Amino acid sequence: MKRYKSYIITAMCMTLALAFTACSDEYMDDMNTDPSKAEKIDPNSQLTLAELQTYGDLGMIEIYRSYIYAFTQQLMGCWNTTNYGGQHKVDNNEMNRFWTNLYTAGIKNLVDVETQTKGDENLVNIHSAAIIYKVYLMSIITDTYGDAPYSEAAKGWISGITSPRYDTQEEIYNSFFTELTNAVAALDEFKDEITGDVIFNGDVYKWKKLGNSLRMRYAMRISDVAPDKAKEEFEKAYNDPAGYMTSADDDALIEYMNLTFNFGQEAYTDYRRNALSQLFFGNDPANNQTYICSTLFDELNNNNDPRTFVLSRCYFDKGLTQSKPDNRIDLTDEMLFSNATFDPCQPGEFWYEPWPDDGYWSSIIEGLKNRYPDNANYSNPWLQDPTRPKLAQNFLKSDNPGVVMTYAEVEFLLAEAKLKGWNVGETVEQHYEKGVRAAMAFLNDNYGCDIKEDDINAYIINRSIYSLSVEGKKEAINTQAWILHFHNPSECWANVRRSGYPKLKSPAEYGYAADKLTGGYDIPVRLCYPILESSYNKEGYKEALDRMGGTNSWNIPVWWDKE
Repeated sequence: MKRYKSYIITAMCMTLALAFTACSDEYMDDMNTDPSKAEKIDPNSQLTLAELQTYGDLGMIEIYRSYIYAFTQQLMGCWNTTNYGGQHKVDNNEMNRFWTNLYTAGIKNLVDVETQTKGDENLVNIHSAAIIYKVYLMSIITDTYGDAPYSEAAKGWISGITSPRYDTQEEIYNSFFTELTNAVAALDEFKDEITGDVIFNGDVYKWKKLGNSLRMRYAMRISDVAPDKAKEEFEKAYNDPAGYMTSADDDALIEYMNLTFNFGQEAYTDYRRNALSQLFFGNDPANNQTYICSTLFDELNNNNDPRTFVLSRCYFDKGLTQSKPDNRIDLTDEMLFSNATFDPCQPGEFWYEPWPDDGYWSSIIEGLKNRYPDNANYSNPWLQDPTRPKLAQNFLKSDNPGVVMTYAEVEFLLAEAKLKGWNVGETVEQHYEKGVRAAMAFLNDNYGCDIKEDDINAYIINRSIYSLSVEGKKEAINTQAWILHFHNPSECWANVRRSGYPKLKSPAEYGYAADKLTGGYDIPVRLCYPILESSYNKEGYKEALDRMGGTNSWNIPVWWDKE
């Protein structure tokens, strides 16, 4: 019922909501007089748009493939990933996607909802949900770029502010804590129904838990730069009577539809399917190019992690397209049986250059060659490219969920909070183990994986943290969070920078010379502001740059990043 209801709401609201957000501020006044436009939009429809945009906006989430997955070293080899993020190429058009898309759509709609419903006791729940989700979307902006418009953002039509001030990241985070606290307290099961919610289907209790869990996430984020404030906010969220995420049933996952699009205009304007999954197909139908980076593959494979060949598989592709998603042959089990060498792409490496040194003779392809002697696909059973592990097939589905936050993440946050001596229950080891179990159950529950309980138990014993030092435990906790956050790339990059784990080496250390790394040796720690901000919002832009020493550099860390 939830899926059916959410799709009906989406279909009804999408045209209006997209038309609403597509208008620039100077044209918004026309909506009050033009009979072809709505004077007022249902705030629930605006919430739907903001939620679906998070992973449904193909033009926006391209930034994950081009930069962020490369910086976290979870993917590598695809042309976009290696060319931009893997080899540190500065491209303003690629870097500004969060900024230009979220501000003009999701955030603009949510600020409008917040403004139009303020003080209305009949709309207190949609008001509060909009604030919680606005905070979440703004965290993506500030964690990616640093200081940014927040207190005055998206208010051009509302209050005439067309050049909003860039709030400092410290100010933004302090606002997060205040707004989340107030929104959680205001949510009331006896008030208005939230009808446009494709995450919790309007469940007020789960919205409360999300608000407190996000508060814990953001408290941990600032724990190195403002430890007292972090401890205070984390403990308050932990002890809030409304609770926090305590099981997978509380996971904040965006529901998407099973739709197929080509890479035409339609794919950029319809948010109803998970566009990140669409990008995982790659642009070459003859060769799906979502390759797993050696950093992630080696962490999994070298530690007998049962997720190794759940997340990654080796395929012989023969014309993979979204309309033919099964048009590939899985050679993984054959390779494991024959002890073939797996050759994942290293940081900075394209899938085709250098060509893998080791290949193997595939009996499966040989059999097909004998069966179909005239088919050029099977002309040579000696294979090299399939030794590059790729993202497994079940992660390419358009109705895979969009991940906002999970119970597994909360357990890892609690483990580190306990490690810091904060006042939370249970031990570091207990929270760590719960987090690992929940992370693997998350794959089983949402992607059709089949990780066995015996394999999970063996892995937890093998990766026990009882005898580790404090720093060793911190590394173990955040390495597990890194694996978990494969499906939540913005949070993954933020937590890697905040925690310092896992320790990632620059592509230069893998032999990719400095003259190829035009952005420098070090892995970037932020993305640059859009160049047009220097014209459109000159005063705010200059003030933000002055706080960074006058340079819009991606090597200058954001406020909370001390690692």
